[in-house]
Amino acid sequence: MWMKKGVAAATIAACVLQLAACGEADPGEGSPSSVSESGEEAGEETGEDSSDSGAPSEEGAGESDSSAETGTEEAGEEEAWVNPYTMPDSLESQEDIVAARNYIWEEYLNQARNDEARAAELEEHAMTFGEATMKYGFFVKGEPDENGYPLYIALHGGGGSDTPDLNNDQWQQMMTYYQTSVENGIYVNPRGVRDTWDCHFNPESYPLYDRLIENLIAFYDVDPNRVYLMGFSAGGDGVYGVTSKMADRFAAANMSAGHPNGLPLWNLYNMPLLIQVGELDDAYDRNVIDAQYGLLLDEYNETMGGGYEHDTYIHQGKGHNFVDNGTADQKVIEDIQGWLDTGEGAAIEVDANAVRYLEQHVRNPLPERVVWDLTQRADQRQGASFYWLQADRRHTKGMVVASYDRETNSINVEQCTVPGNVTFLLSNDMLDLFAPITVNTPDGNSTEMTVTPDIDLLYETTEERGDYNYQFAAKITIDFREMEKTEE
Repeated sequence: MWMKKGVAAATIAACVLQLAACGEADPGEGSPSSVSESGEEAGEETGEDSSDSGAPSEEGAGESDSSAETGTEEAGEEEAWVNPYTMPDSLESQEDIVAARNYIWEEYLNQARNDEARAAELEEHAMTFGEATMKYGFFVKGEPDENGYPLYIALHGGGGSDTPDLNNDQWQQMMTYYQTSVENGIYVNPRGVRDTWDCHFNPESYPLYDRLIENLIAFYDVDPNRVYLMGFSAGGDGVYGVTSKMADRFAAANMSAGHPNGLPLWNLYNMPLLIQVGELDDAYDRNVIDAQYGLLLDEYNETMGGGYEHDTYIHQGKGHNFVDNGTADQKVIEDIQGWLDTGEGAAIEVDANAVRYLEQHVRNPLPERVVWDLTQRADQRQGASFYWLQADRRHTKGMVVASYDRETNSINVEQCTVPGNVTFLLSNDMLDLFAPITVNTPDGNSTEMTVTPDIDLLYETTEERGDYNYQFAAKITIDFREMEKTEE
């Protein structure tokens, strides 16, 4: 049990994830034959054959390494773990907050690394939430840098199928498909939790992605600011589905040959997205709809004054399969709107390699401005926060647009249509928590508030996402329902 200064704290795990004794498929070689959601194998090429590089030797998850010490010796020689940091008696200064954050983070890591359930999940490469099990391939390539390893999560094609064979085959092929482009990092390819068209974004999928990322941060020194998501075909569907609900986990994403299924993408503010599709991929109108979604993000940019970094590559002359994992530049349509209008368009050459696009980006975990569309909450995720905003999990309507300004020590709520409380989580990396904070609300009112940094809140927010960047020492809660009544 994780202890706070002698007082029992809530258990780290926000949900009970029990080990499923599921084996891992052997890594395949070469590029995958991408399969549409209907289960029909596409006949066009998928790109360069990467089999000559082979699959790297697999690291044993849960085995001791430099980033996953358990703090114990052999049986009979167990040593008591000692936190290298000192917990201050109270939070009276910025230095106290930093010290407390470091102390609590080390406690969290020690507890996580000694959690037998987490270690078993890593060893078996499988996790279970409710009735769904997520298996995954796991590979370590190269060496970590001073910030740790980047993490690449790759989602396979396939989708709806009467038997598991289709998705097992596609999962196996995804073990090497994007991996060959990763020079340094951890590459993980989850197996869809069910053989359904939405295999990568069933309701149970979201807490499993959270658990996977938290485990790899704790055990394998993954840099939480360089977690990337990519997927092809049904995996592309998954990229749309997952990022629309948990964009605060990712530094960037690549969507190839998938379908957005009508999802709004407001939550991708601050998270870059590369959309790729074949010009001739007209099944489910993927080509047209993906092109339209690129333009939709242009509209979002105009509405919000920027913030939706994206590129859209319509691969000229290609169908469902195209090269997004190769070394050579690819031909893509230059004028997307013109192509939508006329069906024709000149091409330009670009580097369409998904991994090279992703690795350019680093997440800002505390962006100065956040857009949160609460209609896209995943109901089975255990946390209630998005970046530095928080709302009761029962709130699944409305939108919040808010920013903070360190220079004026203020929070500016530009828009809030949530019918209830919204909490603004505050970090010493955002504002001066020992000076008055001005809160400006959409009704035109400005209120000066003071906050009291709280050690318990640091523990609670460390638990929630298992991410050092999302430790918050203070908060301000506003009831926007009451504000609406006042305005009336």
